[in-house]
Amino acid sequence: MARNHRSHYFGGDEKPRIEIIPMIDVMMFLLVFFVLIMTEMIQGAGIKLDLPQSSTAQNMETVKITVGVTQDGKLLLEGKSIEEGMLTAKLREMLQTKKVDVVIAGEKTTRYQDIVKVMDLCRETGIVAIGLATQTG
Repeated sequence: MARNHRSHYFGGDEKPRIEIIPMIDVMMFLLVFFVLIMTEMIQGAGIKLDLPQSSTAQNMETVKITVGVTQDGKLLLEGKSIEEGMLTAKLREMLQTKKVDVVIAGEKTTRYQDIVKVMDLCRETGIVAIGLATQTG
C-alpha cells in the first residue's frame, strides 16, 4: 500500500517528457532579437555608430576592412579595439598578400583630426583606397 501511495505523488509509471515546443519558441525569439540588433550595426565593424548624413554617398564595390573611430578617438579594427602601431602593422601585413580597401567609420561627434590621423596611418602603409562611412538619405 505504501508503494501505491508513493507512486500517486510522483506520477506513477509515466516516464518524464521534455517539452520541445516552448524551447523552440524561445530559440526563435532569441534569433529574431539578434537579427534585429545586427541590422543596426555597421557591416563588418560590429559596433553601433551614429554616422553623419551625405547626399553624395556611394556604395563601395570592394570593402575589405573597416576601421572605426569612436567619439573619444579610440580605434577599432573590425569591431575590436586596437592601438595605432598595431593597426599599421596589421594593414602592412594584409597589404603584402592582397589589395586592401579601407573604410573609416567615425561618429558624428568624432573630431576631424582623429579621422585625418587614421587616413594618414593608412597612407603610410601604402593604402590609397580609403573611404568614409556615411548614412544615405
